[in-house]
Amino acid sequence: MKIITAAEVHSALRYPEFIDALQTAFAGPYTMPPRQVLLLDEASGHHDAFAMLPSWNEEVIALKAFTYFPDNKPPRQTLYSQIMLFDRQGGAPLALVDGVSVTCWRTAGVSALASRILSRPESETLLLLGTGKLAPYLIRAHLSVRPLAKVLIWGRSTEKAAALVEASAKEHPLVNFEVATDLASACAHADILVSATGSTEILIHGEWIRPGTHTDFLGNHHATKRECDTAMVTRSRVFVDTRANCFKEAGEILMPVAEGAFSTDQVAGELSELCRKSVLGRQSEDEITLFKSVGCALGDLCGAVTAWRSKK
Repeated sequence: MKIITAAEVHSALRYPEFIDALQTAFAGPYTMPPRQVLLLDEASGHHDAFAMLPSWNEEVIALKAFTYFPDNKPPRQTLYSQIMLFDRQGGAPLALVDGVSVTCWRTAGVSALASRILSRPESETLLLLGTGKLAPYLIRAHLSVRPLAKVLIWGRSTEKAAALVEASAKEHPLVNFEVATDLASACAHADILVSATGSTEILIHGEWIRPGTHTDFLGNHHATKRECDTAMVTRSRVFVDTRANCFKEAGEILMPVAEGAFSTDQVAGELSELCRKSVLGRQSEDEITLFKSVGCALGDLCGAVTAWRSKK
């Protein structure tokens, strides 16, 4: 059994090749039971959690396990994760793969895959909300699928947004990077909007979004929290990474449902249906599309397998 480190994951994965692999995986046969998220001491008010994300296809069985301890202080991390791979035919263990690095690659990869299917092909301006560890991956992934000329970056810390702009401009010198200070104004210029924040308050209002925009909300995993308001959902044609997980954890969908303004039946499709073309993606130039993801195990399987194959 191979042990694959974070450094080896980073050396093995590339965009857009990994996005192509994700598209193939979601279009093909697979099994993905709902993920299990277990709060370890819910009665105490702490949010320490342990989660398991299983999936399998014709080649491998994968199980990602992670712990989330939000109160951890350095040198401890708040998130630890590993992915175990097993041979689908005989069940033999194949690899133990660093899960934190794979999560960054697959989260951004799924975001860009949805954009490849749902955003307008000529999209030139990306508005990114969030300046955390995932942000550089999201920029790289989206630049690999659309001819972006400008990236606007918004963060609760203007200093962090400015630092990300500076670092990104060095990495991608042909793209114009700017700090966005006013979200309403930035939305008026965006062709693609990606929100990847830990905000507990609404950041994006549907009335700000111009026709033809593709939006993607991936930062919130709580049923009672959301990054966008109800109008954002009701103005959009809505898609999800998986119904099973989003209908349990995605407040962007569940809160409008609770208000009676939206129904889960109005979700047009999930990512696998888009990749198999059993559900139509964008239907017009003026259509607003919304993709909501909370993360799913098949992306982890795909990332872990790509890294494992590179070391065979």
